[in-house]
Amino acid sequence: MPEPGSKRYDTRRARLRKEAERSGVSDQDANAVADETLQQDPEWQSRGPKTERGRGPKGERPEND
Repeated sequence: MPEPGSKRYDTRRARLRKEAERSGVSDQDANAVADETLQQDPEWQSRGPKTERGRGPKGERPEND
């Protein structure tokens, strides 16, 4: 699955942005439309940190509260 910030994600976002522009959406709004579309699609959502370190300091993790 592509992660936000990956090349596949960025390519898909650019294509969605162009499609939105062609359908009459302004440039500024096309960015928001593309981002919103990708964020709603479960295939393109982030799956979270891949390592323990990515979850942050141990004392600040939610399971330690």
